[in-house]
Amino acid sequence: MAYDDLRDWIRTLEKHGELKRIREEVSPELEITEITDRVSKIGSRGKAASAGKDGAPEPQEKYAPGGPALLFENVKGHPGHKVLINQFGSERRMALALGVERLDEIAERIHGLMNVKAPEGLFDKLKMLPQLGALTSAFPKTVSAKDAPCKEIIRRDHFDLDFFPILKCWPHDGGRFITLPCVHTRAPGNPGGAGKRNIGMYRMQVYDGQTTGMHWQRQKVAAEHYREALRAAASWTGDGAGTRSARVAMMAESAGGATAIPDGPLGGLPQVSLGKMKGSRLEVAVAIGTDPATTFAAIVPAPPEVEEFMIAGFLRGKPVEIVKCETVDLEVPAHAEIILEGYVELGELRSEGPFGDHTGFYTMADDYPVFHLTCITHRKDPIYAATIVGKPPMEDAWMGKAVERIFLPAMKMTIPELVDIHLPVEAVFHNLMIVSIKKSYPGQARKVMHAIWSLGQAMFTKCIIVVDEDCDVQHIPEVVLRVANNIDPERDIQFTLGPIDSLDHSSRLPNYGSKMGIDATRKWKAEGFERPWPTMIEMDAATKAKVDAMWAKLGL
Repeated sequence: MAYDDLRDWIRTLEKHGELKRIREEVSPELEITEITDRVSKIGSRGKAASAGKDGAPEPQEKYAPGGPALLFENVKGHPGHKVLINQFGSERRMALALGVERLDEIAERIHGLMNVKAPEGLFDKLKMLPQLGALTSAFPKTVSAKDAPCKEIIRRDHFDLDFFPILKCWPHDGGRFITLPCVHTRAPGNPGGAGKRNIGMYRMQVYDGQTTGMHWQRQKVAAEHYREALRAAASWTGDGAGTRSARVAMMAESAGGATAIPDGPLGGLPQVSLGKMKGSRLEVAVAIGTDPATTFAAIVPAPPEVEEFMIAGFLRGKPVEIVKCETVDLEVPAHAEIILEGYVELGELRSEGPFGDHTGFYTMADDYPVFHLTCITHRKDPIYAATIVGKPPMEDAWMGKAVERIFLPAMKMTIPELVDIHLPVEAVFHNLMIVSIKKSYPGQARKVMHAIWSLGQAMFTKCIIVVDEDCDVQHIPEVVLRVANNIDPERDIQFTLGPIDSLDHSSRLPNYGSKMGIDATRKWKAEGFERPWPTMIEMDAATKAKVDAMWAKLGL
């Protein structure tokens, strides 16, 4: 099922009883967050979040875990505006957003594409048609401005972000934040053509009506586009081919674009200057309120070579329609509610944060690039799409679960012994990954740990637990039983150092710290384990069948 736009998606949510319209006046400062937080925790520990310390009754649970999507229609200070939130906040809605009954269906589609074999006859060729159609639909389709609803209103002058009901989420946040933006960048062009496009989701703190922070973390693709622009700005003024030395100096002096760049020669090399820095910009466009597949594609940890427009088209089964921006050389979803066009200036950083984050803690203030607006386009009566993050479970828990299921086949291509993975919500995804494997040789669990730490965004995983294939990693009690019984801590725990998530507040240094792997598989004699290994308790099949037959008569 392909939704044309956010409005089509809202109609579907309402048709399926998954949307609640809120007509009471509610402030975008803290109040929308408090309401959404309570709703998103429906089903957690059997009840919704507490209504407060005054002992007021908790909301009655009429909805499945995660609560309904919410459409606020009376936003204080913004008459006529609407805010959509918690649109992905349940397992059912996440599947509905991607047009499937089960999230594993998408994984099965991906698995089918990855295992395509050369057709041997007409019948095989006919069977391939649906797969070829899925690939064809992945390519975006460019439309003219007159066919792009996102250009119904074009504001080149006198635009102001205060026009939109942007949320302040938590009491100690540094300000109001755009929390569900699809941020479009393009890698600096290589000889012979423009660079790859990327869509990422990075929070944006509103500084004033025309500028925001751009919180693309160091290891994100947009941050790499920014670094490539920085590398290009560093020039070698001496004799000989010193371009690479200039780039190395730029990265070292700016900590990969994370700190202010000093005046004068870089790295103590008088041959390295910032001749191309002054006035240099990286163009950026931000789409808010896209169709659900495009929004989801922005959070997917896909390889940099795969454009998110193609991921969205594959998920939709229909091309994403895109249109050229007004003031920057980028393409954006033509059916988005709001488009912000602008740029970040190379070398310009500003303090961003604090921000109440998905870890359940505030992310401390840090320096990030500044986004300057050059134009705003939007639909008539635009619907502002947002999300909130905080102590789990929240809306992002279900988005993370979808990523987990969908990308298992891709992980298996690199790590074929994988059976299943589980990213527990309570560990906020990057802190814990539980993995089951088909163990075939000594030390394989440790090989798998290091393979995971080498995979894209999986490099941030703080703790990895590896169990045998007969353990259901989705069933935490069983995992705990295996880990508690199967490990000798000194022998089976592996420590290493490497890059960690920017949001991790516990590491000795920002973005760099330790990781832990736990081998909870059965130990082999080939691994130096000489003692007998006991059999797990299990009732025999005949007794189970006999009790199954009499169960209804037992009145239990």
